[in-house]
Amino acid sequence: MSPYLAAEDLSMFGHDPWWLVVIKAVFCFAFLMVTVLISIVMERKVVAWMQLRIGPNRHGPWGMLQSLADGIKLMLKEDVIVKRADKAVYVLAPIIAAIPAFMAIAVIPFGPAGNEVSIFGQRTTMQLTDLPIAMLYILAVASVGIYGIVLAGWSSGSTYPLLGGLRSCAQMISYEIAMGAAFASVFLYSGSMSTSTIVEQQTDRWYILLLPLSFVLYIVTMVGETNRAPFDMPESEGDLVGGFNTEYSSIKFAMFMLAEYVNMVTVSAVATTLFLGGWRAPWPISTFWEGANHGWWPMLWFTVKVQLLLFMFIWIRGTLPRVRYDQLMKLGWKVLIPVSLVWLMLVATVRAFRNEGYDFADIALYVGGGVLALLVLSFVVDMFREKAKQAEPPAETPAAFDPMAGGFPVPPLPGQELPPVPRRRSRSERELIVSGGPDTQSDGSLGGTTDGKEASDG
Repeated sequence: MSPYLAAEDLSMFGHDPWWLVVIKAVFCFAFLMVTVLISIVMERKVVAWMQLRIGPNRHGPWGMLQSLADGIKLMLKEDVIVKRADKAVYVLAPIIAAIPAFMAIAVIPFGPAGNEVSIFGQRTTMQLTDLPIAMLYILAVASVGIYGIVLAGWSSGSTYPLLGGLRSCAQMISYEIAMGAAFASVFLYSGSMSTSTIVEQQTDRWYILLLPLSFVLYIVTMVGETNRAPFDMPESEGDLVGGFNTEYSSIKFAMFMLAEYVNMVTVSAVATTLFLGGWRAPWPISTFWEGANHGWWPMLWFTVKVQLLLFMFIWIRGTLPRVRYDQLMKLGWKVLIPVSLVWLMLVATVRAFRNEGYDFADIALYVGGGVLALLVLSFVVDMFREKAKQAEPPAETPAAFDPMAGGFPVPPLPGQELPPVPRRRSRSERELIVSGGPDTQSDGSLGGTTDGKEASDG
């Protein structure tokens, strides 16, 4: 095995007693739920602060129980099932959307695998479980959540929810491709798909410094994957009334909202694990405090990083306006996917050279030379293309467009232009003529004089 490939040691997982597994699973669920409650209040407070508003200030001290009050209100509202809905699928869709959002947290490490903590006298790791293909597991369960949104739109028996579900499906699938390419760059650099191993590989330097473009790509794709502003096309109020969840109410509507916020927490935890060192303490703290990455402290650093990424979600929502759907898809297919594939090829080239024993200077020379050669080739191709375009005979002038050729007005085809509209008199000119003032055009046709009395005397 190459020295640059990670040695996975997952022997510490799978030996916990059943009651400890239940406790850890309940903790993961509680962590997500509490973080969601905090995120909802934080979002309303922060956006209000950015927009110079007050925000929630009625429920609890400083309005901190507003999200809890919203949840109680949604559960007590009337639960309506529309008449034309496929009832079985209509009820199952929110569940299918919410459950996969909770499943991804199972393989996220809250602490080092080698640092066991004591829970009721039992030594265990601060992670529910880990797999050799843990990141593929996260991608798989995230993909299942798309079915809940599509089925919600289809089962409602209404046109607008169906359109919203299809748009959401196309958006999430498009952005998952670039997200997978960003993951692949981390896999190549770490030599593993295990989350605990990926964090262990960031001992000296976080991957946000080694793979900055992968981090930027993942940040953009995770905003699109969670349907958050400015990519909140599935719930764009203006053109789809509410999107795929238009016909839902009460607890089923709340489950869609819960799934969105849990997905925000999950993708933030994944970004922390892959690029921000996971549970590791930030650089200034880890240098002068040896115990910063031992005991229960790693959970604090992990939680702080997740909260900072959630704040970034809120900041983006309060700053950027919603984009059009064609701009959203163009960004996904024409920008993110090509850039992620080129970056993945570049990372793979660097890793291949490193595995062969080349030092950094040689790798930079070879990669820089390859990039320069591609730029020169692109310049030459563009130059010849421009010369060929100039050598082409000029295109024939299209015939004049007559909008009334068929007896009724028709719009112009591509390449055709409407004839110029005749100049109309301004309002001041019309008022001058009506009040008895001179009309130069009509007076000029009667002999070129503006004095009507002289004309009659002559």
